[in-house]
Amino acid sequence: MFDYQAPQDLLKDRVILITGAGDGIGRACALSSAAHGATVVLIGRTPSKLEAVYDEIEASGFPQPALCPLNLETALEKDYLDLADQLFDTFGKLDGLVHNAALLGPRTMLDNVKAEAWLQLMQVNVNAPFLLSKSMMPLLRAAPDASVVCVSSSVGRKGKAFWGPYAVSKFALEGMMQVFAEEQEGTSAIRFNSLNPGATRTSMRAAAYPGEAPETNPEPGQIMPAFLYLLGPDSKTVNGQALDAQ
Repeated sequence: MFDYQAPQDLLKDRVILITGAGDGIGRACALSSAAHGATVVLIGRTPSKLEAVYDEIEASGFPQPALCPLNLETALEKDYLDLADQLFDTFGKLDGLVHNAALLGPRTMLDNVKAEAWLQLMQVNVNAPFLLSKSMMPLLRAAPDASVVCVSSSVGRKGKAFWGPYAVSKFALEGMMQVFAEEQEGTSAIRFNSLNPGATRTSMRAAAYPGEAPETNPEPGQIMPAFLYLLGPDSKTVNGQALDAQ
């Protein structure tokens, strides 16, 4: 998977929704998916960042993306259902869903975390992926082989001191992926997997490791082979797995 060579038309005629698509790994995933033929649905809270990605995709001559600003911290279930209705009217299906958006939150001992910070982070990192997955299930079922990718973390697979609610949220995301995966096994063509990007040159990584030299880590675009593999048809038998991008 690390050395996966994606055919240029790997994602042709596929519709892929990516949260946190305005920068970092989400932006790289949107650009890479579009470059391989996908129509990408750009979800994020900052319209200007989404518009920049939209313009870059259009300027490259890739399929026209869909721009859908949405603040996952304040979005209600109705907002997700309205989004699903819009996408159904426009595309009639959803072939891929990448849960990438996340907050880092406070890096401190758990008993020092304020309730407000805990609830804010859980809303974005756990509740939003649940509500979005739930609302998109009819569109995912309408696709020939749909893939849901939950962007995880090493601290969501083995607890680590001082990673606070972020680590707990990633454990929750891993568990949700496993439950969805087992429920869909043999009952639909939808697969759920998690993907740990590893150390990557992003703003979140810089915030978590302020003393680290950013150039020691790969750019987000360099870890895209794993994302392309999971979003394309070559992974259609892979379900319920916790995978690493590097």
